Order: sequence, then C-alpha cells, then structure tokens
Amino acid sequence: MTEGVEKDVPEKIGDNIAAGDMTANIPVALATRHWQWASWVIWLIPILAVVTTTLIIIHTTLERGDTISIEFKSAEGLEAGKTKIKYKDVDIGDVQTISLSPDRQKVIVTAQLTKGSNNLMRQDTVFWVVRPRIGSGGISGLSTLVSGAYIGVDVGKAEKQRDDFIGLDAPPPILNDQPGRTFVLKTEHIGSLNIGAPVYFRHIQVGQVISYELDMKGTGVTLKIFVNAPHDQYVMRNSLFWHASGVEVSMDASGFKVQTESVATVVAGGLSFDTPLPSTPGLPESAPAPINTEFTLFPNRQKALQRPELEVRKLRMYFKESIRGLLAGAPVDFRGIVIGEVQSVNLDYDVKTKRYRFPVDVQLYPQRLQSLGSDEKDSDQLMRRLLSQGLRAQLKTGNLLTGSLYVGLDFFPDAEKHKIDFKQNPIIMETVPGALDELQGSLVSIAKKLEQLPLAEISQDLRLAMTELRTALKSTEKLVARLDQSIEGIAPQAGATMEQARKTLAEMERTLSPESPLQQDARNSLREVQRAAESLRHLAETLERHPESLLRGKQEDKP
Repeated sequence: MTEGVEKDVPEKIGDNIAAGDMTANIPVALATRHWQWASWVIWLIPILAVVTTTLIIIHTTLERGDTISIEFKSAEGLEAGKTKIKYKDVDIGDVQTISLSPDRQKVIVTAQLTKGSNNLMRQDTVFWVVRPRIGSGGISGLSTLVSGAYIGVDVGKAEKQRDDFIGLDAPPPILNDQPGRTFVLKTEHIGSLNIGAPVYFRHIQVGQVISYELDMKGTGVTLKIFVNAPHDQYVMRNSLFWHASGVEVSMDASGFKVQTESVATVVAGGLSFDTPLPSTPGLPESAPAPINTEFTLFPNRQKALQRPELEVRKLRMYFKESIRGLLAGAPVDFRGIVIGEVQSVNLDYDVKTKRYRFPVDVQLYPQRLQSLGSDEKDSDQLMRRLLSQGLRAQLKTGNLLTGSLYVGLDFFPDAEKHKIDFKQNPIIMETVPGALDELQGSLVSIAKKLEQLPLAEISQDLRLAMTELRTALKSTEKLVARLDQSIEGIAPQAGATMEQARKTLAEMERTLSPESPLQQDARNSLREVQRAAESLRHLAETLERHPESLLRGKQEDKP
C-alpha cells in the first residue's frame, strides 16, 4: 500500500508543474494508515482492572467470616483496622470499628472474622484484651510491648452460637481446654487470697484460685480452685486444705520455727493441701475426689491436721474477774494437755444479782479425758465423776509479754459443791478465781491489815528511838576521840618495846641455830651421857653373870 502511494505522488507533482502551478514545489503531507484495532486497545486496561477488582471482592467476600460485636469497658490499646483477634496466637479476625455505646458507659468493638472462624463463636466464648499485666501469677503479655495489644479468645464448649459478646476485664485464670479439675472450698475468712493465688502440694505449685464469692447468708466464703493435671489425681476425698499465706511462726520445746510455702505466698497469699494416711482414726479411706467436691479450708496447717473429734460437748463458764486477754480460739488446758478451745467471749447482765457476768463458751472433747482402760464410755458419766472430784475452770496467763489468757482445768477438792444439770445446752461449769486474783486478794488483805496498824504511834516511837540513837552516836564519837588521844601517848613506848622484843627474838634465833656453841656443848653432853649409859649397861650385865664380883672384885679373864 505504501509503495503505491509513492508512485502516484511524482505523477501528480509533475502534472501540477506542467500546468504551471506555482505551488507544485510545496511538499504535501500524506496521511499514513494504521492498524484498525489500535483505537480500542486502550480500554483493555480498565476492563482488566475492573475484572481483577471484582474477582478480589468476590474472593474476599467468600473468604470472610461473620461480623461480631464485643463490649468492653475501655478501648485502651485497641485501634480500628490494626488490632487483631487471636486464638492460640493465630489471627482469626480484625477490629473494623470502635464506637461508644448509646449510654456512653462502654465501648462497642465491631470485628470481622476470617473464613472458618464462625464455629468458634460459642455461647460461652470469652474475649479479653491482651496487654502487659503484673499479678500474683507473675508478668504476662510482654510480647505486646512490641506488637501492640490484641484481643484474646477462649473458645467455649456450648453448642449454641452467638455474635455479640461482653469482654472480660482480665484474662480468665483457667482456659477451657486446660486439663485438670475444679474443687470448691468453704471457709469463714478469705484472708489474703485472691484470684490467681497459687495452690501448693508438698511445696510445689499445682493449681490456682479461679473465683470466690460470699455465701448466700454472708456467713462465709466459697472459693473455687483449679488443680492442673496430672496433679489433680492427688486430691482425695479426705484431703485437707489450709491457708498458706504469710509466715507461720511457732516456738516449742524443740526451738523457734518459721515456715512458709514460698516468697510469693508472703505477699500474694496462697493455700496448700495434703492427704493424711488412710489409717488416721476418724477419717474416711482415701479415694479420688470427683470434680467440684467441697472441702473445708482451715486457717493453718496445725488446725487442718488435728485429729477430728467424734464427740464435742459445749460448756459455759462464768468468770467474775476481768477476762481481758482471753480470745476465741484460746486453748482449754488440763495440766498441760489441750482438751478443748474457747468458742466465744460475751457479756451478760444478771437481773437477779444486778451485776455483769462474762460467759465464756467452750468446746470440750471428752474423749481426750478418757483413759485407755476406762469403762466409762458415756461422757456424762465421766463429767459427773470429774466434777464431783472438784474439777473447776480457772483463768491462767499464757504469755507474760502479750498478756494472753487461757482456760485451765484442774481439781480443787476444797471448792464449793454444785449440782450440774447435764440436760442444759450448754452445760454450766463452775469456776474458781485465778492465781492473779488470789494474789490481788492477798495484797488487798495485807493492805487492810496495814491500815489497822497504829502507824502514828509507831512513827512517834521511831522518832524517839532515832533521837536516842543520835545521842549514843555522839557519845561514841567522843569516846573514840579520847581513845585516839590515848593511843597517841602510848605509841612511842609501844614502839621501844617492840624493838626490844625483836632483838630478843634475834638472840634466841642465834642461840638455837645448829652452829651456836650452846648447841655444840649440848651435843657433846649427850654423847657423854650415852657413853655412861653404855658403861652402866655393861656393869649390869657383869653383875648379873658374876654377882660375887661385888665382894671379890673383877677377875681377869682366863686365857
């Protein structure tokens, strides 16, 4: 096509020149013919974009799950378009919008779930905001310092589904898929326990407190604990639970003892449990405890491990003296053996005597008073015999530093006899004054006797005696002064006499010394006396053999 055009051009130009046209030298622009489809190809790009967008929208719609709403008290840490919803660290949705509730008291979070996450929205599914927290169980949510807060999910086990939820203020203490068992504890006081407080078994943390609430009548507290598997197998029907909060300090004959489960229980509190041996009297045989079994939470380990009393008798005692220092829980002691405890201390007004009394209710365990070989199996019979022998109650000091008191039982044969009505509940038991009151009574008696003494006359006599004593002392002083003067005059003569005595003693020592002439002469004289004695002995022997020698004289010895 192009070549044909080029051939036609010279002919036309030549014709124009031949015709004398002066414009024949002006070049002529010729239109070049393009392809026919080049004009609509530019619409292909927007068409492809529309198709691609449509496919993406369709794919997104098909892959998108349901829309849910979650109600929180605050939107702290949440951000629309960025905050994720995670279940076991897997993204299952995104926060789309955040708005206030109609009453402006709460925040409504609208979230879009991913495909396949709809079956997670059960009736008991719970949501909470995961952020850094510091609690009794430790520090959690530190990863959100970098990645930001997100909404955590704990999928429930209910069959029904829902799309509107109320978020929790804090993470649930136990997740639904965590293996273990829950148990119920009954106690009078919760102490320092809180949600998340640890549960220990032989000083090893095996669970935690998951909830607590007051009883219907407000007389106690009910706690729920969760023991993780496989440690939940150690919870038996006869297991004993007690408070392990703080530090337990005791002092006995073996010394000073301090006991605690861990440092965490000192600050945040905790509880512990143990299972006694099956042979412990009064306790059932060991058997695994089913879920939600109820137990009693004791205030301490000592109370929990005490032998259970099969028989308890209630007594009431009226004390006339002050009971300051006697508190509920104080022991009832019989010569060093605890046989009961004080239940309550009250104030009562006696209309007949028009005086105040202090009734003290105690629990007595008669079995502890029975001897091993006793035939008295009836507690009433035992109590009658003991009371007839003079068993009475008396307040005694348990600690001189704190001033605490306890009830001591002992025999007082001289005590006044009283008739006991064992049909009463509680039984009225007579008391005797305490040792301190007796001491105070003795002091008062002594004070009264002192008041009766003629102190004025005694003091006057004492003054006269003191005056005479002063006079005697003055006379003595004068006599001592005279003696001092006499001694001063006698002192020179006494000194000369002592000097002469010393010289005499020296002469006697020289005379009696072994080297003195007197001693030598005495020794020579003794020798002469000895020789004379020997001569006399020979003479006596000769006369005994030859008595005629006295007349004839000594004859010469024959050869």
